[in-house]
Amino acid sequence: MTAQLVATDCRPPRRPATMAAMPASPVLARHPDRLFPAEPRVRAIARRLYDAVRGLPILSPHGHVDPRWLADDVPFADPATLLVTPDHYVTRLLHANGVPLAELGVGRGPLPEHESRQVWGRLCEHWPVFAGTPTRYWLEAELTEIFGVTRRPSARTADAIYDQIAACLARDGYRPRALFERFGISVLATTDDPCDDLAAHARLAADPGFSGRVLPAFRPDRYLEAARPSWAADVGRLGEVAGQDTGSYAGWVRAMERRRAYFIEHGATSADHSHDDVGTEPLAPHEAERLYRGALAGDVTEAGGRALRRHMIMEMARMSCDDGLVMTLHPGVRRNHHGPTAAAYGPDTGHDIPLRVEYTDALRPLLERFGTHPNLHLVLFTLDETVFSRELAPLAGFYPSVYVGAPWWFLDAPDAVLRFRAAATETAGFTRTSGFIDDTRAFCSIPARHDMSRRLDSSYLARLVAEHRLEEDEATEIAVDLVAGRPRAVFKL
Repeated sequence: MTAQLVATDCRPPRRPATMAAMPASPVLARHPDRLFPAEPRVRAIARRLYDAVRGLPILSPHGHVDPRWLADDVPFADPATLLVTPDHYVTRLLHANGVPLAELGVGRGPLPEHESRQVWGRLCEHWPVFAGTPTRYWLEAELTEIFGVTRRPSARTADAIYDQIAACLARDGYRPRALFERFGISVLATTDDPCDDLAAHARLAADPGFSGRVLPAFRPDRYLEAARPSWAADVGRLGEVAGQDTGSYAGWVRAMERRRAYFIEHGATSADHSHDDVGTEPLAPHEAERLYRGALAGDVTEAGGRALRRHMIMEMARMSCDDGLVMTLHPGVRRNHHGPTAAAYGPDTGHDIPLRVEYTDALRPLLERFGTHPNLHLVLFTLDETVFSRELAPLAGFYPSVYVGAPWWFLDAPDAVLRFRAAATETAGFTRTSGFIDDTRAFCSIPARHDMSRRLDSSYLARLVAEHRLEEDEATEIAVDLVAGRPRAVFKL
């Protein structure tokens, strides 16, 4: 469970006498009341609410952990490959503070031991740059509660901490499946391309030795962006995998429906969409066909591609009404903002930047057509917190299909989470929100992220109790529902 993660017996090797004689390094401490209100009476309420949820299983309905880690159960290679190089929260801030991505092993996979140690050293040398960030909070939790580290990272302590974590990773108790069980994860959703054969998911589902649920999520973005240079080839591949000619728009629709059905057969409960905006303007059938065939021929403008994608999003909503896949929208990101970095290191390397997005009018065509459909669950996320109270909460406060997605990516920080609760709750209440979303590739940060959410929700609810706006028994029920009820209901788990 998330409250019982302290590591044991993963001690670093004995240090040389010259090191032993040096003054002790600062302690890496985790206060039991972290993130709780400072006022003693409210803090005491928050403690009681947190005690009701701290040990509940983790439900993670949206994330990016590679399912092959669990299917293969191969030991993690080294501390840097596990905790630094795949985590763009970590690498982007190091890069901003003068550490080239090349020195962090980004995009390279497992590193030789000496390079991994150097990468780890760069993190420890720059530990102060993470002060006040949620990344620092999660890293501290990983180090202390999973690996038993008690010394604050620094240039001086880097090697000893590296040795301690490496010693842990050599043990069976630190293999992916053992950690999955130790973290108390009940359900973990991945993010998967529609053409994926889902072999790793099939192996996990058929393995009697694995008791968790690892579900695929349908992520079709690349097949909706008709102005992308690779789109025609991608759609051709989609047709091959689906066994469907995609030379027409109707063929594309049937291919998507077949692949969604395949994902559902393998346990999927949601489809995940991320584009620049959430426009959903429908096209006349002949216009959709014209734009589609033009895009296949490489003759489509940016505006034409955008119009076709907005029509396709409407089509995906119709499919969700038919097959029941939850539809999540998390728009408003300029992917690969720095072209040279994208060319050198690929996507998801820390330079995706938020955009402003309008929801009310953009989603109106979709919601007028499907917003009251009993089979549609539409979860709306944002990177612009100004829209929580102005657009998302009012939408969720009327349409039975709409839920406000929890803060994620740039907003998954303590103060932002509390602002979200205040902004969304007054209009939409608690039941119209999604439950926590960790949205991470950093496997070992999952329990820390969920624990942070539980502490913050306990803090927010404690204030309502202290102000006599809720009774404590009601607040306890809400806290439990946000952890165990909302994710299951919203994501149909």
